[in-house]
Amino acid sequence: MVKAANKTVVAILRKMSDNYREWPDKIPFALWVYRTSIRTATGATTYYLVYGMKAVPPAKLEVPYLRILLESQKRIERAFNKKVKAPGIKEGDLVLKSVRALLPVDPRGKFKPNWTGPKLVKKILSRGAVWLTDLDGNDFANPTNMDQLKK
Repeated sequence: MVKAANKTVVAILRKMSDNYREWPDKIPFALWVYRTSIRTATGATTYYLVYGMKAVPPAKLEVPYLRILLESQKRIERAFNKKVKAPGIKEGDLVLKSVRALLPVDPRGKFKPNWTGPKLVKKILSRGAVWLTDLDGNDFANPTNMDQLKK
């Protein structure tokens, strides 16, 4: 855990300055960013876990802290967006829909089908929502998320 923290603080220092001779002056800023950024595993900051309340940055840390925090959020967003792929599904395409609902008792057990379909994409909404119809023209009651579909 300490090694991971040290690597993270060094990465923050590298983002703040390329010249390692400036690092001693910037260590408090880097530690503050590390201690007050949310960890994905716990969903909380280390500061909150230790003290049980939100951190209030001192006045001298506030402006650099916000800049560093915004930079780190942009970096995380860029890394996430690199992995996101466009599904390539258009209106009018035939798709299969994943079966995620747990049926009370399915006699087939682990051999039950994972996909149903084909379904027809009627309309694509914003943020990955899709209206589907079956081949008979019956509309679904609710939109479906695009991550549950495959061509």
